[in-house]
Amino acid sequence: TLFQSPEEGWQLYTSAQAPDGKCICTAVIPAQSTCSRDGRSRELRQLMEKVQNVSQSMEVLELRTFRDLQYVRSMETLMRSLDARLRAADGSVSAKSFQELKDRMTELLPLSSVLEQYKADTRTVVRLRDEVRNLSGSLAAIQEEMGAYGYEDLQQRVMALEARLHACAQKLGCGKLTGVSNPITVRAMGSRFGSWMTDTMAPSADSRVWYMDGYYKGRRVLEFRTLGDFIKGQNFIQHLLPQPWAGTGHVVYNGSLFYNKYQSNVVVKYHFRSRSVLVQRSLPGAGYNNTFPYSWGGFSDMDFMVDESGLWAVYTTNQNAGNIVVSRLDPHTLEVMRSWDTGYPKRSAGEAFMICGVLYVTNSHLAGAKVYFAYFTNTSSYEYTDVPFHNQYSHISMLDYNPRERALYTWNNGHQVLYNVTLFHVISTAGDP
Repeated sequence: TLFQSPEEGWQLYTSAQAPDGKCICTAVIPAQSTCSRDGRSRELRQLMEKVQNVSQSMEVLELRTFRDLQYVRSMETLMRSLDARLRAADGSVSAKSFQELKDRMTELLPLSSVLEQYKADTRTVVRLRDEVRNLSGSLAAIQEEMGAYGYEDLQQRVMALEARLHACAQKLGCGKLTGVSNPITVRAMGSRFGSWMTDTMAPSADSRVWYMDGYYKGRRVLEFRTLGDFIKGQNFIQHLLPQPWAGTGHVVYNGSLFYNKYQSNVVVKYHFRSRSVLVQRSLPGAGYNNTFPYSWGGFSDMDFMVDESGLWAVYTTNQNAGNIVVSRLDPHTLEVMRSWDTGYPKRSAGEAFMICGVLYVTNSHLAGAKVYFAYFTNTSSYEYTDVPFHNQYSHISMLDYNPRERALYTWNNGHQVLYNVTLFHVISTAGDP
């Protein structure tokens, strides 16, 4: 028997038969760290990887919560200032000024419960962070002892933490899109079509930027060390994909690039660190090769996205009569977990992006575009919207939301552009997530 590597099991190098009939073999024993008395070492490594992913998500969530808390505290200061001015008001203040102060205070009063809830949410995030650290320590100790005692208990704790983290991310970071800022041009580089992105799951210290010029048959991906390096065009390495891409709907998620293989409906997961394809899978029934693109064409049949909920694919099938289909994908296997038919014709859409499980669709890729349609996967319902944004360079060929930064990344006629978004956030005070 020949195993793939010593890390996976015993590897047989030579074998022979002795005169007495005994088998003589030369073998390599598996690495010490993967040899376990109870055969659960591989599961333990996978569990540790999950905890590491949870830890990275916690860092992103903590950063976002800190930013929100800064804003909340400034609002709290404003409320106290107004309250103090009201209490100190006397006859020297005109009736009109007094009434204006009173009206402003009345407007802000509903925020008091929101302020208290944000403080409680912050404490919840801190508790979750401490639990992740404790669990990481327990796993490390078990790995050192080379046994997986209490494995089921640890697995349950990881699953519970993942569920709580997801609930917290939904509660603290999600809301309905109500506004898009003015564009921020980061750089002008490349052809009319392309894509650029950062890793939505990377810790805050990781600010690498990936750049992919063109919309078909490309294989070259540039990885810049920081956003500053991307702006200056320095400190980058090149990845040459084993299979060419189609369209501009690529996304980087947890260290891997997800893209559509050229002239197929195959999804490819390419891992940057190992420079290898981890998995590829056909997306059942998905159109490709400009069968169901966005209005601008460009082999944009399949669009991959990441939001607070995970990895998504946006595409169309013949069975859906050309309407946009949204599918939640398992990032490890690329299997479709669930799909929704939005009823919106894909050829009428300029671009699309996901925020908090909601698909937002623009009505055009040209000047005058606006966010026109929203589909809510949690309720399988839709509504027409009217959220304008300034299409500065008049031809958007890539539009994607980054939940870590709460920003829209766009490729606009050879310009790499950012937009900040405004989310209307209704906080429930029913307790912890």
